[in-house]
Amino acid sequence: MPPVRIAPSILSSDFSKLGDEIRSVIEAGADWIHVDVMDGHFTPNITIGPPVVACLREHCSVPLDVHLMITDPAAYIEDFANAGADIISFHVEAVNHPHRIINKIKDCGCKAGIALNPGTSQEEIEFLAENLDMVLIMTVNPGFGGQKFIPEMVRKIQYVRAMMGERDVQVDGGIDQTTAPVVIQAGANVLVAGSYVYKHPSRLEAIDSLKAAAPEYSS
Repeated sequence: MPPVRIAPSILSSDFSKLGDEIRSVIEAGADWIHVDVMDGHFTPNITIGPPVVACLREHCSVPLDVHLMITDPAAYIEDFANAGADIISFHVEAVNHPHRIINKIKDCGCKAGIALNPGTSQEEIEFLAENLDMVLIMTVNPGFGGQKFIPEMVRKIQYVRAMMGERDVQVDGGIDQTTAPVVIQAGANVLVAGSYVYKHPSRLEAIDSLKAAAPEYSS
């Protein structure tokens, strides 16, 4: 399995001072910064677009992991790539021709990921696996931060890890000190954590507690 990485989600940060919020978690040991992009159609919320990502890039010294929870990801791939995204993930539920979007992401110089909602079977992406850099498994229903982890997703993580080999398997939703060991043991290596990191009294302690679940840190 690839190294475990912690990717705090800015969805749970203070949007009035995003630059400071990003720097604080990077200084605390974050490996990536996770950016949730919502359009009010695919998910009930609206968050941010390419201009904000471009501003984030100026404050971010680690990879920017952009998660597109939108109905027409193909129309925005170039915009987010040009804004500074390093990894772009889109939802298989939102598109008819996922191969085209994967190729478009890679043509823009970014790593390509595909995301699965809790109700979507991992078999939906099996034919795409060899073309992917990452699979993102939603362990809550998308749209809002602070939700509880769905335990039934553990088997999906195991299945996707077997499918992806040494490539990244990301989990997003309800990740904290209790669920981190569970998802890592199942095969996840990129842990998105929003509320747990940003609402914790010590962001350093929060990130350290997540990393402590990984064999390479705990041994």
